[in-house]
Amino acid sequence: WDKCRLRSAAMAMATGGSSDLTAQGAQWLQGAKEAVMQMTKGEKKDEDESYSPFQSLQKAAVLQECRCFNDREINPRKCISILTKILWLLAQGEKLTALETTEIFFGVTKLLMHKDQQLRRLLYLVLKELKPSPEEVIIVCATLTKDMNSKVDLNRANALRVLGAIIARTDPTMLAQIERHLKQALVDKNCFVAASALVSGIHLMHVNPEVVRRWVNEVQTALASDNPSVQYHALALLHQIKRQDRLAVSKVVASLTRTPLKSPLAHCLLIRFAKAMMEDGGSERDRALFDFLEASLRHRSDMVIYEAATAICSLTSVAQRELSPSITVLQLFLCSPKPACRFSAVRTLNKIAMAHPMAVTPCNMDMEGLINDSNRSIATLAITTLLKTGSESGVERLMKQITSFMSEIADDFKIVVVDAIRAMCLKFPQKHRLLMTFLANVLREEGGFQYKKAIVDTLLSIIARVPEAKEAGLSHLCEFIEDCEFTLLSTQILYLLGVEGPSTQEPSKYIRFIYNRVVLENATVRASAVSALAKFGISIAYLRPSITVLLQRCLYDNDDEVRDRAIFFVTLLTGIDSGATLAGKSAQSLLLEPLPVPLAALEASCREYLAAPTERPLSIDDVTIDAEMLAKMQKEATSKAAAASEDAGPAADAPAPAMAAPAEEADLLSRMPEFVHVGARFTSSKRVPLSEVGTEYEVVCTKHLYASHLILAFQLNNTLEDQLLSSVTVALDLAAVPGLALETHVPCASLPFGQPGTAYACLRRLEGVPVGTIPCTLKFVVKDVDPATGPTDDEPGYEDEYQLEELEVCAADFMKRVAVLDFRAAWESVGNGCEVVETFSLSYNSIRQAMEAVIDFLGMSPCENSAAAPDDVTKLTVLLSGVFLGGMQVFAIVNLRADSNRAVGMRLTVRSSDMTVSQFVASSVA
Repeated sequence: WDKCRLRSAAMAMATGGSSDLTAQGAQWLQGAKEAVMQMTKGEKKDEDESYSPFQSLQKAAVLQECRCFNDREINPRKCISILTKILWLLAQGEKLTALETTEIFFGVTKLLMHKDQQLRRLLYLVLKELKPSPEEVIIVCATLTKDMNSKVDLNRANALRVLGAIIARTDPTMLAQIERHLKQALVDKNCFVAASALVSGIHLMHVNPEVVRRWVNEVQTALASDNPSVQYHALALLHQIKRQDRLAVSKVVASLTRTPLKSPLAHCLLIRFAKAMMEDGGSERDRALFDFLEASLRHRSDMVIYEAATAICSLTSVAQRELSPSITVLQLFLCSPKPACRFSAVRTLNKIAMAHPMAVTPCNMDMEGLINDSNRSIATLAITTLLKTGSESGVERLMKQITSFMSEIADDFKIVVVDAIRAMCLKFPQKHRLLMTFLANVLREEGGFQYKKAIVDTLLSIIARVPEAKEAGLSHLCEFIEDCEFTLLSTQILYLLGVEGPSTQEPSKYIRFIYNRVVLENATVRASAVSALAKFGISIAYLRPSITVLLQRCLYDNDDEVRDRAIFFVTLLTGIDSGATLAGKSAQSLLLEPLPVPLAALEASCREYLAAPTERPLSIDDVTIDAEMLAKMQKEATSKAAAASEDAGPAADAPAPAMAAPAEEADLLSRMPEFVHVGARFTSSKRVPLSEVGTEYEVVCTKHLYASHLILAFQLNNTLEDQLLSSVTVALDLAAVPGLALETHVPCASLPFGQPGTAYACLRRLEGVPVGTIPCTLKFVVKDVDPATGPTDDEPGYEDEYQLEELEVCAADFMKRVAVLDFRAAWESVGNGCEVVETFSLSYNSIRQAMEAVIDFLGMSPCENSAAAPDDVTKLTVLLSGVFLGGMQVFAIVNLRADSNRAVGMRLTVRSSDMTVSQFVASSVA
């Protein structure tokens, strides 16, 4: 009715009708405009809200609508709408039962009779997503085979794609039925049909490679096509066919590098194959392939240029001079008007800056222009790259540019910038004041928890690595906790203040900030503040009375934890002057030093003491740890080390955790009830394998040396899924080493498949320094288990043994690696009274190999960076230092000379304060 009124008003105005009718129409239009504006204001949605036409869509309703597929008169538009709803439900993860899938499937096959092209294309998508059963696949093949022979190229191509995907997912054996059609389609004149056949071949290659490999001639023919899509997919399928044969792949890559490809996508794929071959070649890099990558830098397509530049930059052990052409190309991309080119270039340069910062330095001026780029991702990458590659003189200018930039980006980008600032501060510690001031300013601005945590962690790292920055950093953190709304960050900072604050020049200035937290914060922060105050009172005598008064004010706190801590620390502080101890430890050692035992072991000992108290008070020296708890802790440490190595990436120093593990393990071993008498650990050896990796039982031994004992820790792994080992021990034949006697065994109670275990053996040193080889045998009780059901209790098992390799006890096991700062002064201070000089001829191919072997034989530490030498050196002098069992300092000078390709001459000079020790160390190389 309103439309009729509007049409009448318009006709009246056009024909010059009455003025009343014109005014009426204008009035109606004005009212309609106001109504629309009012509706817009009232129903305006937030810009971030996304609208979906399928919202609140129910599967049952859609299945009900599918009945229209069986109508005599098909409505294409209605069917298209229903098929779209089905695809949306499947994309959302909706599961269809077998009956529902069958009903929809047969309804869809009836729609294939219709000639509507849009409906037909949607039917192909639905058939591919429905995942029909093997019985229904036969019907699909019969239906789609007709389309593969159709005169309509669009139907042929879609039928090939759908049929290939369905066969690959359900019944790969049916490929033989359509193989003839696929082979013909590979060389079809229509590029869409040929590309579809190639894509189907790529999918089918994973499930039926034998059949697809017979198409190699047709695929090579398709590779010569002028169509970019056909050429790209043909190259991908040809590589899939020949990837098991490295020589065949190299021939294909070599031939294609000499004949330029017309498809940029295929060219990019060829670049990736060439790079993979260069990586597989190891140190002997194929120069022809590298020349191909450099030639691709001059391609007319930006995509190919970037792919070649990225391939060169990501090569392992690539030299800086080889990076120069790629850096030049990426520098040109930085000035490109295309945001994709700018982003890709700055992202690649950011990665290169981690390994070769000097190579990226020429691009700094261009990257500075990207700081104000409208794309915040590009700007963030530009800033982080500049922070990695910038010079010390340009830090101030760069920080001024970043200051205005930080307020315009999201927290995720800010965190990336903060991490880059941390790296720059550690690189240029002289600029720590400027960088820490910047971090303190942004710390006071608005931001989320992750952003604030990144800044706090950065300040903590700078304080730990740059001693001059400690007091300034603590002051910035004190200012931050005054307004900090995050409990975790407040407690972290309070802990740091308690540890580092007492050692500053003016520790009393931090007391006010800490006590304010006791007055103003929640219970968790108050408890942390009480502990921090107590550490100041324990460490600084003149502040102790004042801190005791402050802690006494917390005795009536509302929270139990705060009250308990206050009572504990007040009692501890008042008893310090009288020399009182707690659990056998002084207050300083108990609170300011790490616990000598794991917290779980301390808790277990406290529970045992409460269950059976004695007149003797509990001491921390009485806390022991059992083998089961030690194995659990070792497993957790291994998983954490693996996670840390994955996060650190390939650039991380992998041997560090492996060297730290034996020492930590040995410190815990002395707390086991069987080994509490061995005393303090002197040193630990490297891990020595006693069986090959992949054998039935894998055994690795670590030797821990004590004053008069040697503890052998055997790490065990059962690789047999159908066996359960119990009472596992390592039997030792000590006849060849008369200076050692077996004292005790600690067996591994149970060793299931895939779960590491540990067994121990404690040897007592009778006299001297015993060295030699010890035959080892793994003894255990084995039970046969079913991997599906697991072990049964009624299986008695039987005893068995497994021969291991011999364990060598050598001179290096009695030497602790301790380096000295001034080797020459220490060498002269010992004198030559107990000097021993020996000469040897070693059978090694290079001086570096001989040097590493001698260092392992002696078990000593290189000094003054004397072990750092190039591989092609012909003469080398290595300075070594160590501490022999008993605390005797030993020094050695190793002079190496390359006599031939397979022989290295060595002159070894050893000095110590005991001639016997010097002779023993010198003879260990022989």
